[in-house]
Amino acid sequence: MAPLIEIKGLTKKYRIGREVITAVDDVSVSIESGEFVCLLGPSGSGKTTFLHLVAGLDRPTKGDIYVKGLCINKIKEKDMALFRRRFMAFVFQAYNLVPTLTAMENVSMPLMFDGISKFRRDRRAKELLAQIGLGRRLRNKPSEMSGGQQQRVSIARALINDPKILYADEPTGNLDTKTTKEIMDILVERVREKGVTLVMVTHNARLTEHADRVIYMLDGRIQKIVDQQNNTVEEFFPEEPEEPEEAVAQN
Repeated sequence: MAPLIEIKGLTKKYRIGREVITAVDDVSVSIESGEFVCLLGPSGSGKTTFLHLVAGLDRPTKGDIYVKGLCINKIKEKDMALFRRRFMAFVFQAYNLVPTLTAMENVSMPLMFDGISKFRRDRRAKELLAQIGLGRRLRNKPSEMSGGQQQRVSIARALINDPKILYADEPTGNLDTKTTKEIMDILVERVREKGVTLVMVTHNARLTEHADRVIYMLDGRIQKIVDQQNNTVEEFFPEEPEEPEEAVAQN
């Protein structure tokens, strides 16, 4: 069976003045259906750009991205928007909730585009919010909730359409350690329960413990891939060893 996501020779370059910046540099990798993959790397490693490309939010300079067998970088934007709505969902660091809507209204909003009745939208939103511990916050607006509660709402909103793929970009970046663990537990439990493919960007190595594979990125390239299910490591561009202090002093 073909992988759910297949990336071939993916490259993204930006021009800033006279300088050309290579954010993603000739990356090839596949992601299977139902897999939880973490993209790990420091700021500027290219992991967020890579995520945006694979999610169809940006177009590559070179290379192809296949999702469910469709080359998404070669279809029209209006078709890509429909494809994203049908098969993908997103959780971001900034929550991206509509401030004037309640938790239930924020969660149910994606169903409006599918012509689902208000009764069914509200029922599904209530179920999801109750499952993640926000059954008493249905009528609260974002300003009336903590950061952790807002992120729970964004997770429920992302899952309400039963997406095949969930993309998460630093979903706990604004949260404290205790809330981070709570959010990660909810996120992993929900996607495992539904068999959703989760592709998550993080710079925090502690968040990778539940991942099937961890893709380490550096300078726009995959440095190594750690398969935590099979305890294997595939090296691509290992880091240069640091020079001993004595050698540095002599140079």
